[in-house]
Amino acid sequence: MAYAVFLKRTAKRELEQLPRRIHDKIVDHLLSLRDHPHPAGADKLHGREGYRIGIGDYLVLYVISNRERTVEIVSVAHRKEVYR
Repeated sequence: MAYAVFLKRTAKRELEQLPRRIHDKIVDHLLSLRDHPHPAGADKLHGREGYRIGIGDYLVLYVISNRERTVEIVSVAHRKEVYR
């Protein structure tokens, strides 16, 4: 059974500000989280709940709820800015 993928308002805004080519590449990865919320290369975050995946120079931070079968995208940002 697939997970539902949701974007926080701030993550949606961050995604919309990216160049089209990068935006589309990241959206493809986000959609793949529906079937594989723990893809190869996903790392558990230290010091807070959630996971991160790297897509080129960008990181996506997200939280998985196995009980509700959801993936919530918390942030989409350049590696230099993601933890600020």
